Amino acid sequence: MVVRIFGLSVVVTIVSLIIAFLYGGVEALILTAILGVFEISLSFDNAVINATILRRMSEFWQKIFLTIGILIAVFGMRLVFPLVIVWLASGLNPVEALDLALNPPPNDAAYFANGDPSYETIITDAHPQIAAFGGMFLLMLFLGFVFEQKEITWLSWIERPLEKIGKLEMLEVVIAITLLVLTATYIAPADERSTVMIAGALGMITYILVNGLGEYFNVETEEHDEAAEPGTDTAENAAVEENGRKGPSNLAKATGKAGFFLFLYLEVLDASFSFDGVIGAFAITADPIIIALGLGLIGAMFVRSLTVYLVRKGTLSEYVYLEHGAHWAIGALAFILLYSIGTHVPEIITGLIGVALIIAALISSIVRRNRLAAKGEEEKVEV
Repeated sequence: MVVRIFGLSVVVTIVSLIIAFLYGGVEALILTAILGVFEISLSFDNAVINATILRRMSEFWQKIFLTIGILIAVFGMRLVFPLVIVWLASGLNPVEALDLALNPPPNDAAYFANGDPSYETIITDAHPQIAAFGGMFLLMLFLGFVFEQKEITWLSWIERPLEKIGKLEMLEVVIAITLLVLTATYIAPADERSTVMIAGALGMITYILVNGLGEYFNVETEEHDEAAEPGTDTAENAAVEENGRKGPSNLAKATGKAGFFLFLYLEVLDASFSFDGVIGAFAITADPIIIALGLGLIGAMFVRSLTVYLVRKGTLSEYVYLEHGAHWAIGALAFILLYSIGTHVPEIITGLIGVALIIAALISSIVRRNRLAAKGEEEKVEV
């Protein structure tokens, strides 16, 4: 199964490295490999979260996410997205933006003297808006998780109190708005405050809209199934009743409109995770082709394969705290993105925090499973 799941990613990696070598020689090959490792190390928590959602989608929508979704991740976020930023921020048309990316000025000092920014500079200057949008989207996801009622908690000393105060209606929205205002006021540069507020608000609106539509169509699907099979529990109802959680991450075998909005939710979530990687890549290279090969084809493919592996192996059911660790990693990434609006945070720190939380959750899961096995108890898990 490992070969079947990861085989395509290995083939894509080899092909990508060959293309990189033909495109820019040994230097391009090395940079592509570095970016691939960089993306995989930053995105393990992304794979865990994707798996928690993907396992509740129908087989059809799983295939859509793993085919069309990978095209969006590779070409949309890693190639088109930076070009769109340059296009909108500089006033250049798409062809000129691509030319600027592929043909950077040989003398940056002289170029800047004429008032013409480089491709890399335009992307970097757009970081406050990007970080505000992605940070607020991920923050809403994190708050929604820690405030909801859960059968099993990992950091019980903090998760249980958060569950209690989470009973207050719309508390996550109040906290998110407060943090956005504080970020715009005290962290964002003075000339970026309004754009940070707008971008952050759009991030919140996007989460609430996609989350709400996912819930709405999931309920609609459940009502249809109940009408079709009176007196029986469908797979969707059983899963929802068992863990009592809400939100798009809890849609069970979603189909039709519910599956579509769950797919849309996954794509926005994946994009939010990608923001720090795309921006961080410019510390290594500004070449969009190398970024697309390293972050997109190598990194994104391996993240997809890891997601499928977690779903097929039932890893999240076996190691029950992994989902908790991933959500805490999301919370850490959200706060780092908001803080980075005013102060640069090295990408290695972001990656290490996420990996540390995932590893801690994995170790805790193993300890819990061994303890229950020693007592001869069956492990109660969320599905």
